[in-house]
Amino acid sequence: MNKIVIVGANHAGTAAANTLMANYKDAKVTIFDANSNISFLGCGMALWIGEQIAGAEGLFYSDKEKLEAQGAVVHMEAPVENIDFDRKVVYATLKDGTKVEESYDKVILATGSTPIIPNIPGIDLENVQKVKLYQHADEVIRKLKTEEIENVVVVGAGYIGVELAEAFERKGKKVTLIDIADTCLPVYYDEPFTNLMRENLKNHGIHLAFGERVLEIRGDQKVREVVTDKGVHKADMVVLSIGFRPNTALGNGKLELFRNGAFVVDKHQETSMKDVYAIGDCATVFDNSIQDTNYIALASNAVRTAIVAAHNAGGGTLESAGVQGSNGICIYDLKMLSTGMTLAKANVCGFEAAATDYDDLQKPEFIEENNPKVKIRIVYDKKTRVILGAQMASTYDISMGIHLFSLAIQERVTIDKLALTDIFFLPHFNKPYNYITMAALGAK
Repeated sequence: MNKIVIVGANHAGTAAANTLMANYKDAKVTIFDANSNISFLGCGMALWIGEQIAGAEGLFYSDKEKLEAQGAVVHMEAPVENIDFDRKVVYATLKDGTKVEESYDKVILATGSTPIIPNIPGIDLENVQKVKLYQHADEVIRKLKTEEIENVVVVGAGYIGVELAEAFERKGKKVTLIDIADTCLPVYYDEPFTNLMRENLKNHGIHLAFGERVLEIRGDQKVREVVTDKGVHKADMVVLSIGFRPNTALGNGKLELFRNGAFVVDKHQETSMKDVYAIGDCATVFDNSIQDTNYIALASNAVRTAIVAAHNAGGGTLESAGVQGSNGICIYDLKMLSTGMTLAKANVCGFEAAATDYDDLQKPEFIEENNPKVKIRIVYDKKTRVILGAQMASTYDISMGIHLFSLAIQERVTIDKLALTDIFFLPHFNKPYNYITMAALGAK
C-alpha cells in the first residue's frame, strides 16, 4: 500500500486527492486541513459580495463527505504543525485536541498562500478586512448589512481588488480603489488595456487613487480614514487585496525555495527532497513564456499541478507541459483576457520584443446586432518570431480565443505561422480576416 499524505484541501489538495483515488487503488490517502471547509472558489467571492449570485453554496464543489466516500481519510480543522522529512512523519493536532503522527511514503504539500498584511499603523482597527477564505467573505457580507458602512476603500488594484471594487459599488457603496502603481492590472496587461479598465471603473463611479502609497489607517476602534502619501480617503471599511505570499513554513528550511519563498519543484512537481511534492500557490511552475521557473498563483495552475503531482506520487509518470498564466476578468461586462507576457514584462526580461495591435468588430459590419468592438495585442520575439503573450478585450465573450494563444506559447508557435492558421469564418461568428489573423499579419 502506498501511503500518501496531502497537507491542504483547497483546489490543489482536492484535485490531487481526486486524481489519486480515481487512478491508484493501492493509494491510502490521508488529508489534513486547518480550515473547516473544502474547495471554496475564492474567484467567485466578489460575485457573492456584489449579489450577482444567490449565495455561497455554488462556490464549493467538494466536501469532506465526498472525499471520504472515495476512500480518503479527511481531517478538517486539523493544522499540521511539523513534518519530519527524514522519518517521513506528519505531526498534526485534530479538532478535539488529539495529537497525531501520520507516517507516509509520499507527501503532497498543498499549503496555499496567505494574504500580505502591511505593517502600518491602524492595521488592527475594526473593519479592516482580509479577503481569501470563505470566512473572510462571509464577515464582509455581514458587516455590509449594517448602515454604518458607506465608504469602502479597497487597497490593491490587481484582479481581486478590481473585482471587489465593482462588487462594493454594486452594493451601493462609495468606493475608492488605491494602488501604489499608476494603473490597475499592470501584471497582466499593457497600457492600452489597463486604460480601458481604468475608464470602465471611473465611468461606474469608482474613485481611483492610483500612484498612492498607503501610510496609515486611522480611526478610534473602527476605521475612519486611510492616509496615503498624496491624501486622505474616508473609510468605514478597508479591504486589503495587496497580494499573497506562499505558505511554506512547513518546509523547515529543508526544501529549496524560490525568490518569493515558494517551494521550488521540477516538472513532476517534486521538491528538492525525494518523495515530497508541492502544488498550487505554495509552489513554482515552469513558465513557457520565459522558458524558466516562475511563480504564478492561479486556481487553474493549482488544479493542473495537482494532477501532475498525484500521478507521480501515485506511481505513474507524468511531466508538466508548463503554463502560460492564462487568465481573464469581467468587470461591468468589459471582458479582458491575457496569457504569457505583456510587452513591458518581455522587455524587462531581456527579450527584443514587439507587439502587433488590432481593433475591429467581432463580426462583419452588416451584422447590426450584438456586434461589439474587439481589441487585441500579440507580443512576440522579434529575433525568433515566437509568440510570447497576448491580450484581448471586448464586451463580447471572446474568452475562447485566449486558449489559442496559450497553446501557441506552449508550443513555441511563431507569429508568422499564426497569421496563416486555419481560422474558420461565418458571419454569425466572425470576419473572414478576423482580428487574430489581422493582428498576426501586421507583425513587422
